[in-house]
Order: sequence, then structure tokens, then C-alpha cells
Amino acid sequence: MAPKYKAIIVDDEKLARLDLRNVLSTFEEIEIVGEANNVSSAEQLINKIHPNLVFLDIQLRGESGFDLLNKIDYELDFVFVTAFDKYAIRAFEVNAHDYLLKPVSPERMQNTIK
Repeated sequence: MAPKYKAIIVDDEKLARLDLRNVLSTFEEIEIVGEANNVSSAEQLINKIHPNLVFLDIQLRGESGFDLLNKIDYELDFVFVTAFDKYAIRAFEVNAHDYLLKPVSPERMQNTIK
């Protein structure tokens, strides 16, 4: 089966990106096509690759996942993956597909993907 989603991971912590990649690797409907560790590199990657799904941390070294969303000029699905529950309402106000708290379990990711 061909992947349904072409996704990138945006998180400033390398270990967090690796953990998320490991969880996502069990889902054949997702192909991870890139990673970024800040808003600028994420914006460049999104504009180059045109993924249809972004897994996005909220706090990104002086900027935020919300800053990134303001810079993207086309629609794509995004899932916030963060250690902070206090941004959940704001995330859904900007039409997040889901809001996941770290660490993300495979079972919780399954609910997000379906």
C-alpha cells in the first residue's frame, strides 16, 4: 500500500524527533520525508517538499509552531506534538488535526492516523 501521508517532523530536540520517527515507522500510511529543528528550516522544507502532514512541536527555540503556521501559504494537515497541554485550545482554534502530549504512544498515534 502506498503511503497516504507524506509527513515531516518539526521539533527542536533531536531525541524527540527520533522518538516520534520510531512511533511513526510502524504506520505504513505515513512516509517521513523530512525533519526540521526550527521554524526557518521547517518553512523551507515545507515549501520544497510540499508534505500533506506536519508533526509540529509548539516551542521551537524562541519561536513557536504557531509562528510556522502563519508563514505557510497553502493548506496541509498538522498535528501538534508537545509536552505542554496549555496550548490545546489554541491549537484547535487554528484547525489542528490533533494535539498529542509527549511521549506519544503507538496506540494514541493510531487514533490520530485513522
